[in-house]
Amino acid sequence: MRGLLLAGLVVLLAAGCSSSSSGPAAPKIGAARTYHLAGFKPTGAVRPGKRVVIAFRIDQPSGAALVDYKRGSGPHTGIHLILVREDLSVIIHRHPKVAPDGAVRQPIVFPKPGPYRVLVDAYPNLSGPLRNFQLTADVRVAGAYEQRPLPRFTSTDHVGGYTVTLHGAGRLKAIDPIPVSATVTDAAGRPVRFAPWYGALAHAIFFRKGSLDYFHTHVCSPNASGCTSILGGARAVGRSSRPGRLSVVVLVPLPGTWRLFLQFQANAKVVTAPFTLRVR
Repeated sequence: MRGLLLAGLVVLLAAGCSSSSSGPAAPKIGAARTYHLAGFKPTGAVRPGKRVVIAFRIDQPSGAALVDYKRGSGPHTGIHLILVREDLSVIIHRHPKVAPDGAVRQPIVFPKPGPYRVLVDAYPNLSGPLRNFQLTADVRVAGAYEQRPLPRFTSTDHVGGYTVTLHGAGRLKAIDPIPVSATVTDAAGRPVRFAPWYGALAHAIFFRKGSLDYFHTHVCSPNASGCTSILGGARAVGRSSRPGRLSVVVLVPLPGTWRLFLQFQANAKVVTAPFTLRVR
């Protein structure tokens, strides 16, 4: 399923042919051309705790830079830039602006040493079945890398003064959208009022242990549009109609051990609650 990242993007060049007086013409097939990251920086190791600029553009199969992206109030717009450490102990999530020439420049501070996957989830403003696609790069942050094992599944996480509890996450299946409810309370036990962040009330970002396969669903207000995530024929859309309650849909392409990063904004602060999930 790693091919999920670029499924549907390969555009074959037209086959040419040559002639020879000694035999029939044989077809010549050119190399496949795809969307790809161009001019990606940084190219070498960076230092933890220091500001660095992630820079790139996306080139189309034609060779021209991609400059036109989906826009609107929902989360499925522009570019989602997600950086995750290889052991899934760190995640950074940004929606950078795209310059008129397609260039992207996003300042980032990597908190810890180690290898990081840079995932670019792009929503081009194109006609046809292509909704979005992902491209990846890698960044090495200098220093001693101590790989941290994933903790076992627990239904409750305490982070940033908030308590986040999942309900119904014990029976998950790949390629099957499973609704999971989450309750979120503050330090005083009061239900949290969620504020829109990057077009959604909450983001559910999934990475698979080892292979770093990825998927992303959202939680939006009841009447919001542009919130549905699609995987093959499966659809996932989460809703929240009252404080402290999130309906999160778990939808991932493969069985295995997954890390869910549940992100929301409350009191002008973005909170990330990580959970380890077992998917059959």
